[in-house]
This record gives sequence, C-alpha cells and structure tokens, in this order.
Amino acid sequence: MNNRVCRIVNTLRLLVICLCLCLAMSGLAGDREPVPRFNAKTTAGEKFTNDSLKGQVVLLQFWTTWCPYCRREQPLVDSLDQEFRDKGLVVLAVDVNESKKTVKKYLQENPRSCRIVLTDDTNLAAMYAANSYPIYVVIGRDGNIVAIQHGARGERPLRSLLARAGLAASE
Repeated sequence: MNNRVCRIVNTLRLLVICLCLCLAMSGLAGDREPVPRFNAKTTAGEKFTNDSLKGQVVLLQFWTTWCPYCRREQPLVDSLDQEFRDKGLVVLAVDVNESKKTVKKYLQENPRSCRIVLTDDTNLAAMYAANSYPIYVVIGRDGNIVAIQHGARGERPLRSLLARAGLAASE
C-alpha cells in the first residue's frame, strides 16, 4: 500500500511540474517581459518605437503574401484593427522578407486597413525569429509582452490575446 501511495504522489508531483512549465512557456504564468527596443516604419511613412507606443496595446502580426493562413486571417486582423483602434489598439502587420514591389502588388489586389511594415523598415522580425507564419505578439500598455501565438487559430484565440491585454468587445 505504501508503494502505491508513493507512486501516486510522485505522479501528481510530475503533473504539477509539467503544468507549471506549460504555463510558463505559454505566458500565462504572469512573467511579462519588456519588449526589446524597436523601430518600425509603415508603408505610409508612420514611425513607431517602444516609447511612441507606450500606453497603447500593440498587436504585431508577422505574415507573408504567400502564406495561405495569413491570407485567411487577414480580414480578421483588419476587423480587430477597426474595432479596437479607438480603444488604444495599434496593429502592425509586419511582412517578412519580401520586396516592397511584391508587397505593393499584393496589397493592390488584397487591400488591408491595418498598418503595414516591411522587414527592411524594422528590426521586429529578427527580434521574434519570425520564420513561420503567422505569428502574433501582443504588447500591453505597459510595454511588456502579454502573449505570443504561433499559427492561425481563428477569431476566438486572437480576441482572447487582446483581452489579456485589457481589450474586450463592448457588450
């Protein structure tokens, strides 16, 4: 009987350790890291830095024109930009490693309402090792990373990320 109890206790300990590791890796444990210093310039010429975005929630979307998942979530990201812009949300869609000409042609055929940033005009893609798409990073009003999501998961998870930063739809 004693061996059985010990095995159950050890199994429970292992589960608790695994749960703590999962929470820490998902960003749910509350360890919010400051965003590294960055500069970004949109295709419209707007300039953003950590300091200029302080007090606002920032949604970074790392994307490419050839990514089918990015294309599928483009209307959603643009919709969130429109819905929350007046509540302090800044959406920066960072196109990764494509030429200005390629992005310009894509945007003529697939217009976007959010701000577009090219890799050449920012250090953000390198900071987040953006090499699979889409990647979403939410930065809180305090300038700390609230959450990072790799991959397209639809509307509910993106809204959840924004809610963690204090943005929720009005009832």
